[in-house]
Amino acid sequence: MKTPTALIPVAHGSESLETIVMVNVLRRAEVEVTVASVENELVVSGTRGVRLHADKRLLETLGHKYQLIALPGGEKGAEALNRHAPLIEMLQEQNDLKHWLAAICAAPALTLAPHHLLDGRQATCYPAFKARLPHYVDKPVVVDGHCVTSQGPGTAMAFALILVELLAGPAKSREVAAGLLV
Repeated sequence: MKTPTALIPVAHGSESLETIVMVNVLRRAEVEVTVASVENELVVSGTRGVRLHADKRLLETLGHKYQLIALPGGEKGAEALNRHAPLIEMLQEQNDLKHWLAAICAAPALTLAPHHLLDGRQATCYPAFKARLPHYVDKPVVVDGHCVTSQGPGTAMAFALILVELLAGPAKSREVAAGLLV
């Protein structure tokens, strides 16, 4: 069986807790995770002064197909992701191919919704941004079609475990959760 792959784009202002939880939990499930900076540098300043070290620049990932592209939140980070045209093209292609798209916190509202990637879908986000979603649902994690959204730092673990389930199966998700004492 082929190793599942995931791309996690980051920018200055990306929510550090959400990013780290996604990367950590997916890697525990043996998903091949690539953290890619949309900035010129590989080290970005996440929230709360946490430095996030990307594996490569996003431009180096162009043309590569991932089973999942997962966006961390953080208002400034999500806005930066939204302004990065090559990332938006990747997200649109991911959507067209019906491969997994995921976003948490501000990213559903500030990165996916402006590019119509949530049209016709139920989704959730950080509650302060709910008016920006076409069909907001007040749940910690929402899966609609091939799109997964979540509300914020407090829901990051549940979000990441659902991503594991979708990429590697329910047994792997349960195994990772048990190891984390979830």
